[in-house]
Amino acid sequence: MKHKILLVDDREDNLFSMETILEPDGYQLVKARSGREALKILLNEFDFAMILMDVKMPNLNGFETAALIYEREKLKHIPIVFITANNYGEENMFKGYRTGAVDYIYKPINPELLRTKVSVFIELYTKNHQLIAQEQKLLAINRSLENEINERKMSEEKVKDLNRRLLENIDHLESANKDLDRFAFMSSHDLQEPLRKIRTFTDLLYSKYKPLFDEDAVRYITRIQKSAERMQALIKDILEFSKVSSDKNNFVNTDLNLVVEEVLADIEPEVQDKRAKINIRVLPSLDVNPGLMRPLFSNLIGNAIKYRKKDVDPVINIYADQGKETGPGELIDSGNRKFWRIYVEDNGIGFDQKYAEQIFNMFVRLHGNSEYEGTGIGLALCKQIVDKHEGFISVLSKENTGSTFIVSLPVQ
Repeated sequence: MKHKILLVDDREDNLFSMETILEPDGYQLVKARSGREALKILLNEFDFAMILMDVKMPNLNGFETAALIYEREKLKHIPIVFITANNYGEENMFKGYRTGAVDYIYKPINPELLRTKVSVFIELYTKNHQLIAQEQKLLAINRSLENEINERKMSEEKVKDLNRRLLENIDHLESANKDLDRFAFMSSHDLQEPLRKIRTFTDLLYSKYKPLFDEDAVRYITRIQKSAERMQALIKDILEFSKVSSDKNNFVNTDLNLVVEEVLADIEPEVQDKRAKINIRVLPSLDVNPGLMRPLFSNLIGNAIKYRKKDVDPVINIYADQGKETGPGELIDSGNRKFWRIYVEDNGIGFDQKYAEQIFNMFVRLHGNSEYEGTGIGLALCKQIVDKHEGFISVLSKENTGSTFIVSLPVQ
């Protein structure tokens, strides 16, 4: 862009002379023939790089015009150079400087001197504008930073408030969970006694008066007994489930082979009755809660026996993963934590893979009580136990082929 210079002189020959000297340097020159005309031009145009102005002019002289120019905030940055044919003495020169002038040029004008001074002031004007622009940019950045700091402070306050509320909610939730666990434990425990009486008296009724019962009465008594048995099993499972959440994290290094052996010893009559064949390969020793590992394996092995095929002896394989790991059985997940994968594989009835996540929910059963007894809590209990160990449980299954439950437990 061309730099604009305002030339102010009441004589046309002086204006022509300055124009002739400066035009070859590529400046955009605007001429005013009086102080009033200069003020009119400056009402609409503020982008002058400098003003060359004669001191001695009719009506408004150069000093008066300069004073009026600098009354406007938008024009204070424009340097004014006075052009004069007289030496007014130091007092008048100081007067000119006080009005805002930056220099004087005496007539007759020396062309080279005029070019040089104009070039210097234009360069100063350019640098001054660059500094002003940079200052504006820095002020804008500073305002932006202040806004960002204020927003961050507000965000931090919001986060602190949310954290405080979250901690309060966690406390309330923990308290509610403890109350719920206590309620479940006490309710389940209190329900045991009337159920025991129901079973006891139905057994007495059946054994003492069986000869007097017709076929329907026997069927009704049998149904009462079976319902009481299922209710007792459900209460037992609810008690187990509530114990897991309240059980402290008593983790000790435990040989899982011994845990499985203890489970098999407990269910040995059922294993023999169903002619189940259980193959166990070497399992790892892990830091676990042994009291929770027993119901975990008990449910998984018990399900494998329960959901067997008709006329097919159940075969159950229990082993640790020896495949794609970094060490013997050790796997690494996305968080660079090492896990053992333990498999419980059966040749039972299986199920559609689309139910693979659903079966770990509370009270979910894929088969009715008439086909297979159960409460729908066992696998939910297994998931809760594995979650408490910060592990994972999943299943791969296919109808009429069998199921493979995969338990991933962290090494530490």
